[in-house]
Formats: sequence, structure tokens, C-alpha cells
Amino acid sequence: MPDWLIVVVMGIVEGVTEFLPISSTGHLIVVGELIELPQALRSTFEIVIQLGAVVAVIAFYWVDLMKQVRTVRTDRRTQRLWLGIVIAFIPAAILGLSFRDFITDVLFEPVTVGVALIAGGIVFLVVERFKLANQPHLQTDLGAISLGQALAIGMFQTLALVPGVSRSGASIVGGLIAGLDRSTATQFSFYLAIPTLGLATLFELVLSLDDLSTGAILYIIMGAVVSGIVAWLSIGWLLRYVSKHSFVVFGYYRILVGIVILIVFIE
Repeated sequence: MPDWLIVVVMGIVEGVTEFLPISSTGHLIVVGELIELPQALRSTFEIVIQLGAVVAVIAFYWVDLMKQVRTVRTDRRTQRLWLGIVIAFIPAAILGLSFRDFITDVLFEPVTVGVALIAGGIVFLVVERFKLANQPHLQTDLGAISLGQALAIGMFQTLALVPGVSRSGASIVGGLIAGLDRSTATQFSFYLAIPTLGLATLFELVLSLDDLSTGAILYIIMGAVVSGIVAWLSIGWLLRYVSKHSFVVFGYYRILVGIVILIVFIE
């Protein structure tokens, strides 16, 4: 398979999986192993390609974001929302910087992904079965999320530093446990993606820029464009889905795919 086609495939995988609670990084690692992603693009590509997803979520919420920019000085709800996003962002930023080398050198491999997918799938099923069933009064106002709820979501997001856990999955579960309903937890996860993915991508790109050839940079741009288009479509689909359905199907999907990965990659 030519390198450009591999990059397009990876871009589609990233776009489809970034905002679904099934781990985009985990899928990229496994697919990269199966279709032999060029060695020069590994790890860096799997992180930097997320830039397309960041652009997608900004584009999707562009009208709301521009309204928030215009009213942030006077609108307490907007101030509260973005203060919460900053608080939720900090834990993953600190741990991600502290353990970056260990994460990319040790954890970026298929078996870790398989185990994390299964564990996360079980968590989704448990939360849907026991937590939401016994919590009738859920937070439905994105602008009224408390700072304590935001911190709880941020702590859960740190689990996504392990590939296969899923950043969106961890933050959504954190939101559900903190008392948000599915739609609100999902929307907060999307907003949280802007600083989390955006800064992580830029940081990784700056550190790796000297090691990337012109061809590799072009491939990264191509992958990011493809992933951005597909991610924009995925955001709308997931918001429509969670307004009427639970996350149970994602729990079963994670468990099934995790088992298949372990069967394929454990020697």
C-alpha cells in the first residue's frame, strides 16, 4: 500500500474515532501496526494528526464560540464554562508532560490498547447500568457545571494518557459520574478537546519538528485534513446519537475489539 493511501486511511480512522468513546490513539496504533505505517511517522503522527479533530470541533461550534468571545466579559455562564474547561485540562497536562517519554516509549503498543479497551468497555457498561439508573436529577446545563464537576472530569481525563482508554470516553464517564447527563457530558468533552488536543498536538509537533522530513510534514498535513473532515461529521452524529441512546453499544464494541486485538497481537 503506498504511503499516501496509508495516511488517508489513518486520517479516516482518526476522524471517525476521535470523538467517539473508543480511543482514536488506540485505533491508530493498531491500524498503524496492521498496515505498516512508515516508521518515521509513528508516535508523532498518531498525536499530531489530532490537529484536524481540533479544527473540526472549533468549526462545529464556531457560532457558539464567537458568541462566547463577544460576551465573555459580562456573561457569568460563559466565564464559568471556560474556567471549568481550564480546570479540567490541567491534570492531564501536568501528567502528560511528566510522563511523556514513558507513555510514548512503553505504552504505545497494541496489547496495552487491547487491555485498556476492554477495561473501559466494562466501565461504560457498569456506569450505564448502575450510576445513571439511580441518579434521576442530572445536570443538563453546560453553563452551570460546577468547578468540582470540572475537576472530576479532568481527573478522569488523565486516564486517557494510556492509549486505548479514550480521551472522550474518560471525560464523558467522568461527567456522567459527576452528575451530568449524556448530552451535556459529551458536549463538555468536545469543548475540553480544544485545549487538550490542541496544546498536546502543538507541543509534540514542536519537539519533533527537527526529526521530520518535508515529506513527513506533508503526510501529517494530509492526514490532519482528512481527519478534520471526517471528525466534523462524527461530532454531529454522536450528539444526535446520545440524545436518544445510551453508551452501552460502545461498551460492547470496546470489549469485543479489545479481545480481538489481544488474540491477534499476543504471541
